[in-house]
Amino acid sequence: MSFKTIATLAVALAGTALFSEQAFAQSAECGEIQQTLQARKDLIGKANAASNSKKKMTPAEACTLFGKLQANGTAGLKWITANKEWCSIPDSFAEGFKADHLKVSGIKTKVCTVAAQASKMEAQARAQAQNGGGGGLLGGPGLTGSLKMPQGAL
Repeated sequence: MSFKTIATLAVALAGTALFSEQAFAQSAECGEIQQTLQARKDLIGKANAASNSKKKMTPAEACTLFGKLQANGTAGLKWITANKEWCSIPDSFAEGFKADHLKVSGIKTKVCTVAAQASKMEAQARAQAQNGGGGGLLGGPGLTGSLKMPQGAL
């Protein structure tokens, strides 16, 4: 998964997360979603910063970030479902938030799969190095022994 894809998703998510506070002006309870949305905006900002940075995010870091973004979306969906009628949340916002959450969940699954594979490969490489299985040509044990130079005139 490319970081350009992550950045594109992050920009799309940021567009749906920004909406007017007036929709939640009914009561103090309706403003509670703002904390979730601000946290979401911050996480998306981190994803954008990482994709535009020279130092790219590792698969493990991306997995952690998208795990947090998924947890944020789960909490947001739970709140939206519980308060949709009371706070007059527009259907379009609720549907957009749910669609974005599903996208994040899919990306998180892919990123975390890559992170798990990378971790497994690193562990195998460490184990092989500790067991003396040097990195010979084509992954074999490499050459062993000594090479004698021919004697006599060359």
